[in-house]
Amino acid sequence: MVFFRSLIFLLLQIAITPLFTLIAIFTFPFHPVKRYRIISGWALTMLWLLRTICGIRMKVHGTENIPSVPCLVLCKHQSAWETIALQKVFPPQVWVIKRELLWLPFFGWGLAMTSPVAIKRSEGREAIRQLLRQGKERLALGFCVVIFPEGTRIPFGQRGKYKIGGALLATSSGAPVVPVAHNAGRLWGRNSFLKYPGIITMSIGPAIQPAGLKPEEINRQVEEWIETEVSRLS
Repeated sequence: MVFFRSLIFLLLQIAITPLFTLIAIFTFPFHPVKRYRIISGWALTMLWLLRTICGIRMKVHGTENIPSVPCLVLCKHQSAWETIALQKVFPPQVWVIKRELLWLPFFGWGLAMTSPVAIKRSEGREAIRQLLRQGKERLALGFCVVIFPEGTRIPFGQRGKYKIGGALLATSSGAPVVPVAHNAGRLWGRNSFLKYPGIITMSIGPAIQPAGLKPEEINRQVEEWIETEVSRLS
């Protein structure tokens, strides 16, 4: 049943995504935040399908830690689930993504309308300068900025190297940093077609205020909190 439920979800996702892409394109004249509120309906639809078809539900702890001002969300990256679920939990947001995602048919076109910070990671210092410049622009528009500090999806139970870009943006912008842990990889693994029923728990940590801290210290605190919490959730 897991295989057939996963297949039904995939087929519905393939059918629904082009429709939302058209909607996304027609939102072009609107303010970026209003565009996001409309386009994020895709993520809410996917969460409903995951719950209804695949039996994947979510539990969230620590919502009281979400600041009332635009913040930086540094999240563990295990699955495609968190890229969807964060849109339900946090205020309007943009993501720091690899530029190649914008080339994907339909999905990438819709993603482009959400004002992401699309970087080419091979550009090194120029990518960091772009992150700092565009990240501050998005914060000024009222967006939270979502960053996956490990840079790529990490298999469940493992950890990657935490890159310092998010911490640099924090010290440069003064925006609070919110660490996020979860155990999504247990039910929907990295690059996995199969989606197993159960409850995914997302845990939101206390905001880290960057004033007086060096980027390396912020990065250390984020990694320590996330990995400790992921171990607890696992």
